[in-house]
Amino acid sequence: MLTVDFERLGLRPGERVLDMGCGAGRHAFEMYRRGADVIAFDQDADELAGVRDLFGAMKDAGEVPAGAEADVKEGDALQLPFADGEFDRIVAAEVLEHIPADIAAIHEMVRVLRPGGTLAVSVPRWLPEIINWKLSDDYHNVPGGHIRIYTDKELIDKVSKAGMEYDGAGYAHGLHSPYWWIKCAVGVTNDDHPLAKAYHRLLVWEIMKQPRVLKLAGKVLDPVIGKSMVLYFTKPVTTALDAD
Repeated sequence: MLTVDFERLGLRPGERVLDMGCGAGRHAFEMYRRGADVIAFDQDADELAGVRDLFGAMKDAGEVPAGAEADVKEGDALQLPFADGEFDRIVAAEVLEHIPADIAAIHEMVRVLRPGGTLAVSVPRWLPEIINWKLSDDYHNVPGGHIRIYTDKELIDKVSKAGMEYDGAGYAHGLHSPYWWIKCAVGVTNDDHPLAKAYHRLLVWEIMKQPRVLKLAGKVLDPVIGKSMVLYFTKPVTTALDAD
């Protein structure tokens, strides 16, 4: 279940890419399949162990092009252990809403991105997210949970002030917003509620079978109630930060 549009990001085989806050690795795996040199970065060692194992399984199964490489790296988003301008593309999917010092994390991503490189940042979209927060405190009051709700204007402003040029936005997972509204209404841990179970089966069907009717429904719903907002940026060849 991908959030980022890699065609829009401009990803090409052989490029060095960073999945910042990779979690279980869904975007890292797709970039590896597309022939990129991938670093999956996270602070969760257990998650990274699983990502490393699947990287190996993908290579053994012949699912990646010859020459593609992938590795994991554990660390802090506020102190990325990479050189200035090391990456051609960076993905930060559903990460910044968890980080108290989000501006510092943004500056670190800009630092390790090469001039001319591109960045995709996705966060929960304001309207679906505010509904979740109003329906349930348990949805966000958990250790490591969501600590803020971004508007598009706020996040564009923060990333632009770090030295990036805004290229546009996309929206994803419109079918998923109602599921989380149901979960928040009946209890976020109440997976056995009939409504939650029924909608979950629908989402599994969408992911596994990709039926045409749900694809069409997603295209209609994504711009309206898409759960995720994806913003795309380019680092200018000369940034305001470089000029200081």
